[in-house]
Amino acid sequence: MSVAKKEYKRITVKSLVDMKKRGEKISMLTAYDFTMAKIVDGAGVDVILVGDSASNVMAGHETTLPITLDQMIYHASSVVRAITRSLVVVDIPFGSYQSDPKEALRSAIRIMKESGGHAVKVEGGKEIKESVKRILNAGIPVMGHLGLTPQSIYKFGTYTVRAKEEEEAKKLKDDALLLEKAGCFAIVLEKVPAKLAQEVAESLTVPVIGIGAGNGVDGQVLVTHDMLGMTHEFNPRFLRRYLDLYSDMTGAFESYIDDVKSGDFPNDSEQY
Repeated sequence: MSVAKKEYKRITVKSLVDMKKRGEKISMLTAYDFTMAKIVDGAGVDVILVGDSASNVMAGHETTLPITLDQMIYHASSVVRAITRSLVVVDIPFGSYQSDPKEALRSAIRIMKESGGHAVKVEGGKEIKESVKRILNAGIPVMGHLGLTPQSIYKFGTYTVRAKEEEEAKKLKDDALLLEKAGCFAIVLEKVPAKLAQEVAESLTVPVIGIGAGNGVDGQVLVTHDMLGMTHEFNPRFLRRYLDLYSDMTGAFESYIDDVKSGDFPNDSEQY
């Protein structure tokens, strides 16, 4: 049975908790620039994530590690200028919060002040507890991220599914409870078994957003460029492509090139 969708003038962290209570699923997509964010927000998505995946999608890096705090602020401020409804969550990039809670707070404050974002996201559990507390104590909303945490990719050595073994699954459950108790308003679970993700979602009062974590969680997130089919090399099981823009855009560019070469563009009606 479908759950009635409530219309919000502006999504807040409280809106997401209310959605979970009502059983309404939460939609979340990435955006890194004004134009894309305006389209995504206008479509009615609940949460826009300015992800450190910009390192891959926008800059062509192999991992999320190279992107800097300044670059994240640039992307986030571009997104914030476009939105009227969505909650904007901004990733704190690698190296800007893990080692020192004071540095974590400084990074979070810079993101909030300079970009106008509404919340920040951090990866990890017990090991970053003090950083999370320091940020929350300053009144900055924090979204957690567990499971496959791309900023730790060199520790994992692979992008495979996480928490399949009992010990790692237990740590994930413990970390999720820890983040909720610390005050996180939501948690992303990436690439974990669906049964485990559902158990975590049912054990928490805050929303759990999945990516490759099955349908038993409170919402879903995808990278917009992936779900639109603008990328074509990345084909994980969890990705549903709603368009094939790679092919459509390639065809459009080829047609433009042909029209320019042939002299067909611009025609009489396209000039002054």
